[in-house]
Amino acid sequence: MSTLNTMNAIPIHALQERYLDPHQARTRPPTTFEDLLGDAIERGFGAGHWELDALVAHLNKSGPLAPNSQPWTAESFQAVMKTLGA
Repeated sequence: MSTLNTMNAIPIHALQERYLDPHQARTRPPTTFEDLLGDAIERGFGAGHWELDALVAHLNKSGPLAPNSQPWTAESFQAVMKTLGA
């Protein structure tokens, strides 16, 4: 016999609807650049480009360009990630 009172149990779907917010740290909607960059990073990871140099090379092939309209470098990528994560 279970000691759990099933009358008071909260269904798991109710917890997900109530508490799941994948963008809880977001203070504003992403810009078009941020959306494009995020999509490109996801495609890079999906293609197996997990190392920084490989991911930067992928971004330079697929776009978007870095914010200064130049090709990505490891340094420019890290600077953008630091800014976006701030």
